[in-house]
Amino acid sequence: QVQLVESGGGLVQPGGSLRLSCVASGTIASISAMGWYHQAPGKQRELVATIISGGTTTYADSVKDRFTISRDNSKKMVYLQMNSLKPEDTAVYFCTLKGRSSFSNIVKDFWGQGTRVTVSS
Repeated sequence: QVQLVESGGGLVQPGGSLRLSCVASGTIASISAMGWYHQAPGKQRELVATIISGGTTTYADSVKDRFTISRDNSKKMVYLQMNSLKPEDTAVYFCTLKGRSSFSNIVKDFWGQGTRVTVSS
């Protein structure tokens, strides 16, 4: 099975920065894409950023020019560098992986448990 573990969340002042990390483990045969979503209380989970195997990235309009997604294939990790943070960025951030376990021929979406980011003065 595939497991994802996020880290790096915490409390930060508006205008500050955080870097989130996510490591994938388990019997991973292939990875099509990795990304980050976030979810605030009472709201739907929404896309923040994605990166596909070839390196192409996408971002939500709300985080463009502030956040950067990157990856390290050798470590099976994905990162989210968050700069110029705003109170509206406050949410639980979830790492996601689209890929395939070594025991399956089916491509699936896998999710971590989330890491909380609070932006407040």
